[in-house]
Amino acid sequence: MSGVRDEWSRGDRVRAAAQLMVGWVALLWLLEAVDVATGHALDDYGIVPREPSELTDIVPAAFLHFGFDHVAANSVPLLVLGFLAALGGLRRFAAVCALIIVADGLGVWLLSPAHSNTAGASGLVFGLFGYLLATGFVERRPHGILVAVLIAAVWGGSILAGIAPTQTGVSWQGHLVGLISGIAAAFLFRRRPAPVA
Repeated sequence: MSGVRDEWSRGDRVRAAAQLMVGWVALLWLLEAVDVATGHALDDYGIVPREPSELTDIVPAAFLHFGFDHVAANSVPLLVLGFLAALGGLRRFAAVCALIIVADGLGVWLLSPAHSNTAGASGLVFGLFGYLLATGFVERRPHGILVAVLIAAVWGGSILAGIAPTQTGVSWQGHLVGLISGIAAAFLFRRRPAPVA
């Protein structure tokens, strides 16, 4: 009896995840180039806390940065962590990213110091770290636990430093809310075991 393949092959998933994240990171660099070319006009789309009109900037702020050094600092971890998370399926990945971006943006809007302006992909980076760290344990998948151990070894120190309130010039509030949002996403979007016939 012939069947229809309803899932992508491993190679298809790898290619799709890689293309998505390379395109995502390229978009961040393009937006920063536009920002520089327009005299930093896009910086106005960062999040200024507790201003009702700024709620519309919650999503755009996750794609904007304050200079090429800022973009560069987020590019490699976003590329790697995003790629690993996207291997679990693009629809699931989109839902995870949407949750992290919105929750993180709201957290920045509520908790950041008055008169500050926050933008950047680091909240998403911290969220994807939290998501990958928790998913393997939540779903009890050995390869997921291995990924969690590896990313903790590579980025764990930077993550802990990034949520320290003593940090200056960075949004530790956004980092912390992003991390918590990613862990929450691991529970909300976990795969349930297939029913046994």
